[in-house]
Amino acid sequence: MAQKDELGRRGEQVAAEWLEARGYSLVERNWRCPSGELDLILQDGTTMVFAEVKTRSSLEFGHPFEAITARKASRLRRLAAAWCREREPGAADVRIDAVAVTDAWSERPLVEHLTGIA
Repeated sequence: MAQKDELGRRGEQVAAEWLEARGYSLVERNWRCPSGELDLILQDGTTMVFAEVKTRSSLEFGHPFEAITARKASRLRRLAAAWCREREPGAADVRIDAVAVTDAWSERPLVEHLTGIA
């Protein structure tokens, strides 16, 4: 397994646990379709939340949120719509969030959460 993949999986685990500790319910992780993948799908009250997780071992090469471009945000919107059509056709409230995890292997990784990015 590549170190980058391992780091990404660790970051998703840290993000999922962090969000669950704040009252979110994890619905699904790593949902895939031909157009791409959604990292975490959660429920926040009546809102379906699609969280893009970006993990970095340090800030040496930039902040994790810098990797979420306008093109990536547009793709996340399309993927969220595809998931809703397949799994939750009646979902009224949908939100796309971003979670940055830095220093994921430490005892206390840094987690930052932006709501409604796209």
